[in-house]
Formats: sequence, structure tokens, C-alpha cells
Amino acid sequence: MSLVGPRPLALYELEVVDPDYVNLRCSVLPGITGMWQVEKRSEGGLEDREEMDTYYIRNWSLWLDIYILCRTFPTVLSGRGAY
Repeated sequence: MSLVGPRPLALYELEVVDPDYVNLRCSVLPGITGMWQVEKRSEGGLEDREEMDTYYIRNWSLWLDIYILCRTFPTVLSGRGAY
């Protein structure tokens, strides 16, 4: 597991998502925080999560990780989307 990356999918999510998306996600380590967690959290659906995780995997950079880490702390402290 890494600090930043797509969060692991729940078993029920594996049954409904595109297999190509699952294969793409398996190509990287899962993370504790990620783009979906700081942008949408509970306010976004599975399609939003797939879109943001795919963007992260295909456009990974150190700067993107730094951006996500910087957004993580205010998001967690504000509690936005945490339900």
C-alpha cells in the first residue's frame, strides 16, 4: 500500500464495475488517500470514482501526489462528504 493511490474496491463494487477498470487499478498500488477521496468522497458515485482513479493512474506524477496530499488534510479536517 502506498500513501497516495486509488483506494481498494469493496467486493460488491467489483461485481458492477468494468473489468478493464479493475485491471487498470491492479496495475498500481492502492493508497491511503486519493483523488476521489479529496474531490468527491461520499458526494460522488462509482462512475466519478472510476473517472478520477483512471485519471490519476494515467497522469501520475510526483506533483499530483503532492497536490492530493495537500488537499487531504483540509478535507479530513472539514469533514466534507464524510457520511
